[in-house]
Amino acid sequence: MSKTKSVKAPMQAVVHAVNVAVGDAVSAGQELVILEAMKMQHALASPLSGKVTALKYAVGEVVEEAALVFSVEAGEAAKDVGIEEEAQDLNDIRADLAELQARLARTQDANRPEKIAKRHEKGHRTARENIDDLCDDGSFIEYGQLMVAAQRQRRDLDDLIDNTPADGLVAGFGAVNGDMFDEDAARAAVLAYDYTVLAGTQGLFNHKKTDRVLEMAHEWQVPTVFYTEGGGGRPGDTDASKISGGGLDVMTFATWAQASGVAPRVAVNNGYCFAGNAVLFGCADITIATKDSYIGMGGPAMIEGGGLGAVAPTDVGPMDIQIANGVVDLLADDEAHATAITKQVLGYFQGALKSHDCEDQRKLRHVIPEDRKRAYDMRTAIEMIADTGSFMELRRAYGAGMITGFLRIEGRPFGLIANNPAHLGGAIDAEAAEKAGRFVQLCDGFDLPIVSFCDTPGFMVGPEHEKFGTVRRASSMLVAGASISVPVFMVVLRKGYGLGAQAMGMGSLHVPQLTIAWPTGEFGPMGLEGAVRLGYSKEIAAAGGEGTKEGDMLFNKLLDAMIANGKALNAAMYHEIDAVIDPKDTRHYLLRALKSLPVGKKHVGGKRPFIPTW
Repeated sequence: MSKTKSVKAPMQAVVHAVNVAVGDAVSAGQELVILEAMKMQHALASPLSGKVTALKYAVGEVVEEAALVFSVEAGEAAKDVGIEEEAQDLNDIRADLAELQARLARTQDANRPEKIAKRHEKGHRTARENIDDLCDDGSFIEYGQLMVAAQRQRRDLDDLIDNTPADGLVAGFGAVNGDMFDEDAARAAVLAYDYTVLAGTQGLFNHKKTDRVLEMAHEWQVPTVFYTEGGGGRPGDTDASKISGGGLDVMTFATWAQASGVAPRVAVNNGYCFAGNAVLFGCADITIATKDSYIGMGGPAMIEGGGLGAVAPTDVGPMDIQIANGVVDLLADDEAHATAITKQVLGYFQGALKSHDCEDQRKLRHVIPEDRKRAYDMRTAIEMIADTGSFMELRRAYGAGMITGFLRIEGRPFGLIANNPAHLGGAIDAEAAEKAGRFVQLCDGFDLPIVSFCDTPGFMVGPEHEKFGTVRRASSMLVAGASISVPVFMVVLRKGYGLGAQAMGMGSLHVPQLTIAWPTGEFGPMGLEGAVRLGYSKEIAAAGGEGTKEGDMLFNKLLDAMIANGKALNAAMYHEIDAVIDPKDTRHYLLRALKSLPVGKKHVGGKRPFIPTW
């Protein structure tokens, strides 16, 4: 009994070619009829070897879907038509793939050796070199690599391909610190203006690319690193799809600003950073700049165009200014150092580390001088308590009376605020208060628990300090502290006086989830010397006044009594604080307190509406 198989049309189509006739011997897999539908050709092959017994359509005829096209009766294969499988050359590059590879190669640094060499001569790296250093090997996926500047109306396409690769912005997603944290924690968006392309300016197409990446980073709550070097807006783009007015309908700045409070955003700069690029830098949660950075709201051309005189680019926002005024959080030696700092900064938000060590904690017993009037280095105490090498201080030169930064304790990340007794005796002035208030909001936004190291006589007072708006700016620290929900742990090392101490406790010594003191702790409604002078002025005057033997004796007697009454042991008796501890046990208390609290809920979207820039 003969075996016959029929082949039907998979869709409605027109017969493009018929390669056989009825009665022809064919081989299995041989293409017999070719159909064309929607400008695509579809080959119908013989399902078996044998003879064609039916052929229903001729070239040009329309075949309905599921209609029988031909039939084949099983038999011997055609002798003169063999279906030979060619050995596939896996290394063969088709023309279309070769074209793509050539185009991608033209986007790489190697395609512009003179510009790259000039960059290296200055001791600077390229955008791609920075990204390669930041991201784990092979993890970076680039978006918009084939873009060129929107200048086809004034420049040849080959010129644009060779000289404006990626439209001067390399952007995409990758993994950072994947060797220390899991896949979810390591993911990050990364963008870098390429100064070798039109001076890192912001163009029509790279704005679109920036928005695309930032919108996805926002939606996915992914940390973002932005290398911001560049000259601001680019006036030379001509290929706008519509008549352009002021070119102010760009969403990049709004998109970047809207991401505040959603996931950490780190800006990194080297070299000139002016106008729009500077705004992107300033909007970030944490700012890092190299010593060779110059950052300003307008570059030399804008300054001169505004009638403000001719200036050199190195006159605009050098680091000695931008570090002192708090615009830059962290100063790096060069781009390699800046990138290493960036990795460390991101790590605090990525989670805990398994490996850690610390100094012999018994050394903490000797940090505070026995002479209560003798200053000491608070940073020494911080670095001893922190895991070795884990303390990173932000804005060191700004608001010198307040130390802010990140640290780890047994691998766990914390944010830190601490008074600096080496500056104004630890008193909190206007800058220090604002610095602390902004930092605690940063920690709260990204769920970092806070450690507060207190040694302050209170807020700075006096006519000169009121010129700086101290009432408002100091109060902002209390408002910020009252708005946060992350755990706070307070350690009073020595002075805990007045409103300043309350501010270090986010408003009260009972707001923190744990308030402890070292035996050197002192408490009072104000500086004890001032309290004696204010509360016992008549008695001291009656004894002869300060400066006399009898007056000084009475003053010291009253002061000693107040010191004894306000020492940590007595404060603990009234439960003003939770405990007085051996300094060597500080790490233990902080970590146990953290572990005793329930794990916070995962937030959908940003926890805070935004993180203040100042």
